[in-house]
Amino acid sequence: MEKSQRMPHIYGYLVCLVAVITVIICVSTLVYAILDLGDPIHAGFTPAGSPSLASFANYKMDILKSAPKEGEAAKSYMPDDQTLRAMYEAAKDDRIQSVRHESNRTIVIDSVLILICVVLFVTHWRWMRKLSGTEA
Repeated sequence: MEKSQRMPHIYGYLVCLVAVITVIICVSTLVYAILDLGDPIHAGFTPAGSPSLASFANYKMDILKSAPKEGEAAKSYMPDDQTLRAMYEAAKDDRIQSVRHESNRTIVIDSVLILICVVLFVTHWRWMRKLSGTEA
């Protein structure tokens, strides 16, 4: 191999390597996004102080635990079950919509990146074969 041929070969192989690594990373995040779409309530990270949305009973218990005790506040408002149910449904719907949006965005972005990487890999791999003189 001549010295003038070395740089194109290094460039071509590096592009192929980066494309393969990018595809591997994108596939892993794509799988996470697809799994999150299947169960948006339990997807991702839930902040420490937020009430559980697994069920209304869990939500109600978390709200009751976080309410100030009788001696701590002069006058504290505790919503009735109907209001709590409406709050739970609103919080649950918001969580589901947020996770779906995030998952759909990840799926679209990763799919486009995978497509670009496949095109880059195929074109550079063919180009490398032409440079080597082993075109099939």
